[in-house]
Amino acid sequence: MSLSLFASHLFAQTRPAQPTQIQATAPEHSDGQHDFDFHLGSWKTQLKRLTHPLSGSHTWAAYEGTTVVRKIWDGRANLVELEADGPNGHLELLSLRLYNPQAHQWSLNVASSKGGSLGSPTIGEFKNGRGEFIDQETFNDRTILVRFVISDITADSCHFEQAFSDDGGKTWEVNWVATDTRVKTS
Repeated sequence: MSLSLFASHLFAQTRPAQPTQIQATAPEHSDGQHDFDFHLGSWKTQLKRLTHPLSGSHTWAAYEGTTVVRKIWDGRANLVELEADGPNGHLELLSLRLYNPQAHQWSLNVASSKGGSLGSPTIGEFKNGRGEFIDQETFNDRTILVRFVISDITADSCHFEQAFSDDGGKTWEVNWVATDTRVKTS
């Protein structure tokens, strides 16, 4: 199962009016290493997952819980712990996000407490405020594509969607939707 829980590159365009203004307004070069800094901290998570993906089913299971994201390796990696409960049971997921400085991309590596091993990593990056990560894996004895998208990123919330494609990416079926809302500390 490929899941994970992600900030955008902001490139301001400035017109060179005078040298001092260029230095004051020019954006700091961003190589992607800090794309997930927005997600550090504690979050309330509301999620739903399609119970039987790629089967024609429209039955969703809802969960509520918490997500805690910790920075490691000075921001070149982070660890996500998600724990949630719902009528369909208990979820415990761990995501290790690793930054590749040569490719300027991230790999999202997920494990479930029920499986005890990392799944196939989804690989991708952020562009224009949206993170998109793709991988190929086996599901129900078929090779499929998996897409994980992070969007609607603000200081206090973000949105995640996972979708499967069994036709080479022509069509996608969303099977995981989550919204994280930052836990306010007093």
